[in-house]
Amino acid sequence: MSINKYVSEVKTIEHNEQVVFNYLSNFENLSGYLNSGLIEKITKQVPQVKITDFQSDRDSCKFNITGMGVAEIKIVNREPFKTIKVESSGSLPLSFTFWIQLVPVDSFKTKMRLTLHADLSMMIKMMVGNKLGEGINQLADTLSKLPYK
Repeated sequence: MSINKYVSEVKTIEHNEQVVFNYLSNFENLSGYLNSGLIEKITKQVPQVKITDFQSDRDSCKFNITGMGVAEIKIVNREPFKTIKVESSGSLPLSFTFWIQLVPVDSFKTKMRLTLHADLSMMIKMMVGNKLGEGINQLADTLSKLPYK
């Protein structure tokens, strides 16, 4: 297994960093979007990955990836209005750490960048490695367009 790093493009969100941080640091806010189409998009992008049984609470989410097992993702650190650190657990043959970084532009704009460190076996890297670069940018784009409140 080896650590692979993927970094998204910087996205601008039309809300201040406190609003964005509070929204993204609660997985319950994201579950509606994942269950209403984002999971299907992921499956179309990477047909080998079928996600089912998605559940979430404030600090974690859990789902099944057909043929691979149960994945659990937990928020392990929140640095208010700057960084959200997420780590994987569960029975998958890979592990990752994921950061959402926020930087204020002005009182109504925030820049966001995502960074993923994935510990992938050679087989997993061959299956999905090249899609992770695209996926991290798509995720950043999706997160930048959420209806923050």
